[in-house]
Amino acid sequence: QVRLIESGGGLVQAGGSLRLSCAASGRTFSTYTIGWFRQAPGKERELVAHITWSGSTYYADFLRGRCPVSRDNAKSTVYLQTNRLKPEDTAVYYCAARRASGPLYEYWGQGTQVTVSS
Repeated sequence: QVRLIESGGGLVQAGGSLRLSCAASGRTFSTYTIGWFRQAPGKERELVAHITWSGSTYYADFLRGRCPVSRDNAKSTVYLQTNRLKPEDTAVYYCAARRASGPLYEYWGQGTQVTVSS
């Protein structure tokens, strides 16, 4: 079982940055793929990025390379560095975990709010 806790959200002006953290428990953390999702009010949840156990990453096109994801297995933590934030980035950001070959994300955190002012 993997338990996830997000942190690092807050209020920031457009153009600013926030580092989001996803702290995980469980001895098998390093074998899981960790995904970052976001959901804005009235919109569908969307995948932002993911990182596998080996460090392979995927990014949504809308990020334009400005939100690198990294993983520190020693600290059981995954980071999403959100840079050059825009008002449209305002959303609740969630991290989630799935097995490497699993079709679905099995474990979800409670989310952290990111609000970007214009």
